[in-house]
Amino acid sequence: MSLHIMLIIVGMAVVTYIPRMLPFVFLKADIVPPRIEGILKNVPHAALGALIFPGALLIHDNVLFGLSGIVAAFTISFLGGNLITVVLGSIILLTILMPLF
Repeated sequence: MSLHIMLIIVGMAVVTYIPRMLPFVFLKADIVPPRIEGILKNVPHAALGALIFPGALLIHDNVLFGLSGIVAAFTISFLGGNLITVVLGSIILLTILMPLF
Protein backbone atom coordinates (compact mmCIF):
# COMPACT_ATOMS: atom_id res chain seq x y z
CA MET A 1 0.00 0.00 0.00
CA SER A 2 1.38 3.39 -0.92
CA LEU A 3 2.24 6.03 1.66
CA HIS A 4 -0.38 8.35 0.16
CA ILE A 5 -3.20 5.82 0.73
CA MET A 6 -1.94 5.07 4.24
CA LEU A 7 -1.96 8.78 5.15
CA ILE A 8 -5.50 9.13 3.84
CA ILE A 9 -6.67 6.19 5.98
CA VAL A 10 -4.93 7.55 9.09
CA GLY A 11 -6.37 11.02 8.44
CA MET A 12 -9.90 9.64 8.11
CA ALA A 13 -9.46 7.67 11.34
CA VAL A 14 -8.34 10.80 13.21
CA VAL A 15 -11.19 12.89 11.82
CA THR A 16 -13.67 10.18 12.82
CA TYR A 17 -12.18 9.74 16.30
CA ILE A 18 -12.11 13.44 17.28
CA PRO A 19 -15.92 13.98 17.49
CA ARG A 20 -16.24 10.78 19.52
CA MET A 21 -13.51 11.77 21.95
CA LEU A 22 -14.42 15.42 22.55
CA PRO A 23 -17.57 14.81 24.64
CA PHE A 24 -15.60 12.61 27.03
CA VAL A 25 -12.92 15.25 27.43
CA PHE A 26 -15.08 18.36 27.77
CA LEU A 27 -18.36 17.07 29.19
CA LYS A 28 -17.38 15.42 32.46
CA ALA A 29 -20.61 16.45 34.20
CA ASP A 30 -23.40 13.96 34.72
CA ILE A 31 -26.01 16.47 33.49
CA VAL A 32 -25.78 17.91 30.01
CA PRO A 33 -26.78 21.60 29.83
CA PRO A 34 -30.15 22.12 28.09
CA ARG A 35 -28.59 24.18 25.30
CA ILE A 36 -26.06 21.44 24.45
CA GLU A 37 -28.79 18.79 24.72
CA GLY A 38 -30.91 20.72 22.22
CA ILE A 39 -27.99 20.89 19.80
CA LEU A 40 -27.26 17.18 20.17
CA LYS A 41 -30.90 16.26 19.50
CA ASN A 42 -30.67 18.00 16.10
CA VAL A 43 -27.50 16.25 14.98
CA PRO A 44 -29.28 13.27 13.32
CA HIS A 45 -31.49 15.60 11.26
CA ALA A 46 -28.51 17.70 10.21
CA ALA A 47 -26.46 14.66 9.27
CA LEU A 48 -29.31 13.14 7.31
CA GLY A 49 -29.85 16.40 5.47
CA ALA A 50 -26.18 16.74 4.58
CA LEU A 51 -26.00 13.18 3.28
CA ILE A 52 -29.24 13.09 1.33
CA PHE A 53 -29.77 16.65 0.04
CA PRO A 54 -27.39 16.55 -2.97
CA GLY A 55 -28.79 13.25 -4.25
CA ALA A 56 -32.38 14.24 -3.57
CA LEU A 57 -32.18 17.04 -6.12
CA LEU A 58 -31.21 14.64 -8.90
CA ILE A 59 -33.62 11.78 -8.19
CA HIS A 60 -35.63 10.72 -11.26
CA ASP A 61 -33.73 13.38 -13.24
CA ASN A 62 -36.39 15.84 -12.11
CA VAL A 63 -35.58 18.55 -9.60
CA LEU A 64 -39.24 19.09 -8.69
CA PHE A 65 -39.62 15.45 -7.63
CA GLY A 66 -36.64 15.75 -5.30
CA LEU A 67 -37.75 19.14 -4.00
CA SER A 68 -41.17 17.75 -3.09
CA GLY A 69 -39.48 15.11 -0.93
CA ILE A 70 -37.23 17.72 0.65
CA VAL A 71 -40.21 19.97 1.43
CA ALA A 72 -42.08 17.03 2.95
CA ALA A 73 -39.09 16.09 5.11
CA PHE A 74 -38.57 19.67 6.24
CA THR A 75 -42.26 20.11 7.09
CA ILE A 76 -42.48 16.88 9.09
CA SER A 77 -39.26 17.71 10.90
CA PHE A 78 -40.43 21.26 11.64
CA LEU A 79 -43.67 19.90 13.09
CA GLY A 80 -41.64 17.81 15.54
CA GLY A 81 -41.44 14.43 13.84
CA ASN A 82 -38.60 12.15 14.82
CA LEU A 83 -36.02 10.89 12.33
CA ILE A 84 -37.92 7.76 11.32
CA THR A 85 -41.14 9.74 10.81
CA VAL A 86 -39.32 12.24 8.59
CA VAL A 87 -37.80 9.54 6.40
CA LEU A 88 -40.96 7.45 6.14
CA GLY A 89 -43.11 10.50 5.46
CA SER A 90 -40.88 11.56 2.58
CA ILE A 91 -40.81 8.04 1.16
CA ILE A 92 -44.59 7.75 1.32
CA LEU A 93 -45.12 11.12 -0.37
CA LEU A 94 -42.66 10.33 -3.16
CA THR A 95 -44.25 6.92 -3.68
CA ILE A 96 -47.61 8.63 -4.12
CA LEU A 97 -46.16 11.29 -6.46
CA MET A 98 -44.07 8.88 -8.56
CA PRO A 99 -46.71 8.33 -11.29
CA LEU A 100 -47.00 12.11 -11.78
CA PHE A 101 -43.33 12.49 -12.63
